Amino acid sequence: MTDSRREKASAQVMIGVDLGGTKCAAGLVDCATGEVLERRLFATEADRGPAAVLKDVVGVIRELVAIGAGRGAKPTGVGLGIAELVDRRGQVASGLTIDWRGVDVNGAVRRAVGLPLVIEADVRAAAWAEGCWGAGAGLTEFVFVTVGTGISAALVLNGSAYRGARGLTGTIASSPGLAPDESGQLVASQPLELFAAGPAIARRYAERSPGFVGDAREVVRLADNGDPAAEQVVTTAGAAIGAALAVLVNTLDPAAVVVGGGLGLVEGAFRNSMDEAFRRHVWSDLHHDAPLVSAKLGADAGMLGAALVAADLLHL
Repeated sequence: MTDSRREKASAQVMIGVDLGGTKCAAGLVDCATGEVLERRLFATEADRGPAAVLKDVVGVIRELVAIGAGRGAKPTGVGLGIAELVDRRGQVASGLTIDWRGVDVNGAVRRAVGLPLVIEADVRAAAWAEGCWGAGAGLTEFVFVTVGTGISAALVLNGSAYRGARGLTGTIASSPGLAPDESGQLVASQPLELFAAGPAIARRYAERSPGFVGDAREVVRLADNGDPAAEQVVTTAGAAIGAALAVLVNTLDPAAVVVGGGLGLVEGAFRNSMDEAFRRHVWSDLHHDAPLVSAKLGADAGMLGAALVAADLLHL
């Protein structure tokens, strides 16, 4: 976003919604300052189906509109970041977690509250926010990576997240690759998300410790407390992600890599192994000092970014 566009967009109060596979965060956002005036958080429970999730999202938007109007800060639009592919028209283009393909989400929001809606991929929305108010502020180009229920990335150029020719950027960990085995044959490798994302870490540890019912954060805690099985799972996951981030640096030459997400911001063995593998797999000596930094906006990044994208696209 250019300085003139940012100035126009920042004059708006918007509703930002960050809809992920596990939780949905929504807030009333002052886009001039990045302040969240009011926030709501609830479990997505995507297994109930797309209609039930949409009903909840519309309900929280309606609630925030009423709160804003009561405070003299009535929002003028809604931005929604979703953990799916979103094309250049703002249409949901995948249905791995929340299948809104062909669902008139814009119409549902407009009928409920009379406001326009912009839909964006959640990783790109969070990247916009980090570029405006977070760890990427002041950088002309950086890579933002989120590690949580899934693993996604966005390239930020001059303050805006790059959308690509089809609007489908962000997927770095969902597809299997090819790797040579000892005989020289190419075999399919496991997708990174199925090895190193939050659910994968919990699953891999449970396979080694029958009866375990915790999540990835609990596995990381066990690793930091010396549990050998947890340490093996956590450090290999962190190393795999760090190596993938090094490939992005080798390919894109960003000023920095900003890591966010519920798991990406966890300190200890997981982050240490990620950092070490990142440095080891960066190829050029000229890249060895490339910063690998933590996102600053925490769990609010997606919500803030969704509001910012709406302010940018709806009111210029």
